[in-house]
Amino acid sequence: SGGGKSEMLEHVHREKDGRFLLGENIVTGKKRYVVLNQTCHLNPVTDDMAMCRPTTKNTGDYLVVKDAEQAWFVRINHIRKYGTNPHLESITVHPPEPLIFLNLRAVPKATCLIWEHTEDKPGLPCPNPRVILPRRFVPHVVDEPVEVMIRSFGIRMPPCTKEKPSYGIAGYLHVLPAGLAWLWRLVAPRGHDNPSITDTGGMSSEGVGSYWPFATGRIVDHANLLLRQIQSTPKVRYVLIPNQHVGAWRVSFMPQWISREYLGRRGAARFHPQQIQPSRCPLLGYAFNTMQVEGTPISPSFLQVETQPEVGMEGFDAGAEILQKFFDRELKNFLHPDLDPLGKKIIACCLDRGSVRDYEALMYDVFF
Repeated sequence: SGGGKSEMLEHVHREKDGRFLLGENIVTGKKRYVVLNQTCHLNPVTDDMAMCRPTTKNTGDYLVVKDAEQAWFVRINHIRKYGTNPHLESITVHPPEPLIFLNLRAVPKATCLIWEHTEDKPGLPCPNPRVILPRRFVPHVVDEPVEVMIRSFGIRMPPCTKEKPSYGIAGYLHVLPAGLAWLWRLVAPRGHDNPSITDTGGMSSEGVGSYWPFATGRIVDHANLLLRQIQSTPKVRYVLIPNQHVGAWRVSFMPQWISREYLGRRGAARFHPQQIQPSRCPLLGYAFNTMQVEGTPISPSFLQVETQPEVGMEGFDAGAEILQKFFDRELKNFLHPDLDPLGKKIIACCLDRGSVRDYEALMYDVFF
């Protein structure tokens, strides 16, 4: 929840002059931009719920998915003014048939505007306005099963500085070994300032697979299912993408939009050892040394948070300890006799503060 699933279907939000706002520093107020003249064409497959049926034909060792919904429950709390998302605004202002809106100011027989949110109290907008959008209304939507080559895991990150350290230490994009990607799906952090969650404080878990509130049975069985799914799709690569903050920079969902542009251009090409290096925090897998999108470099301070002067090694290490303690607490819930032996080894690696390469030794690595 809050990982940016619906936002992955959106076109990149541009400034008035056409640039992308990479981030705004919460300490200095400085802003950094990047210019991309052309972005990827989007062919949406699913919103936030997909089926990965084991009976689906899979000959390429990739994960095969198909949309599990006939309509999408799209959150629009980030759309606060006209022009933020012209594509979604166009669909909702001129829909082929009436839509269902929730937590929006609506007048009978008038057009409902998705940036006019109801207020929980004067001056406080509702954090969870929604529109139910039939998928057949979505341009270029894909109806057939597709192969997934890269699986991303999104997490809402709080700001992090050396004075106020937090777990918001992830760079714009991290590459995860398969075993580590499985652990992230077990602990499934809800993340910072989640608009879907109003009754929790601190870092908490969504539950195994992030779908646990909708599941039945035992968490250990679902943990084993997720592990077998990863084992049976060895060509899939895994990445971790933060949103809202990267260290001391407020970034909204720009990391996943930039990462989508970057990964979409490079496809399934192998990562070379000089491109990435083990993160200072092993739970973040590999951090990028450099990243260019259409020849435009992304600043290293967005890739390795410890290089930000507002964070430094001290703030980063304090945040890494917060993240490690969260993993320690949540993973102990899965130490059950019925857990797959490989799963026990991966969890033990985490509890023993293993390195990135320790995780790779347990399952396939990111350089295959």
